[in-house]
Amino acid sequence: MFKHFAASAVLAAGVFATSLASAADRITIELKDGPVVIELNDKAPEHAARIKALAQAGEYDNVAFHRVIEGFMAQTGDVEFGDMEDGFEAGRAGTGGSSEPDLKAEFTDQPFERGTVGMARAQSPDSANSQFFIMFDEGSFLNGQYTVVGHVVSGMENVDKIKRGDQAANGVVENPDRMIKVTVGG
Repeated sequence: MFKHFAASAVLAAGVFATSLASAADRITIELKDGPVVIELNDKAPEHAARIKALAQAGEYDNVAFHRVIEGFMAQTGDVEFGDMEDGFEAGRAGTGGSSEPDLKAEFTDQPFERGTVGMARAQSPDSANSQFFIMFDEGSFLNGQYTVVGHVVSGMENVDKIKRGDQAANGVVENPDRMIKVTVGG
């Protein structure tokens, strides 16, 4: 009887530890229409660590979805110019980053498909910093060109409700939606 109890306790502890590890590898974005849970990519450890650190510091709270293109993606994460409650600059949103240095690319063979979360960057492959985007649809032309930092595991229906931008203005959004709060776990 004791052996059975001990084995059950060890098994339960292992399951608990596994669920803790998976929660630590996720972020939850609260949107106006509900939560979005993103599982971070263990093949992009530096990018995942950056996203978690910025989320833990509250840097992503109230940051605009400054560029949203129907059938393509919703981009956010400009903590320098995109905070809609502290220093929002509509004309500069999307040009900033964080106070941390840019990251070296962590490209993988993972495809960009609906729900994929990629790190935004400038022309240089090693220029990702804080901005990221969530794919509405597949984007195979991005494969191997941008770091896949994660994938939406729940709440994609809430991502689909993010306000779209002007196609003629490369998706720039007037009065954009925002990430209300971003937390580690999910």
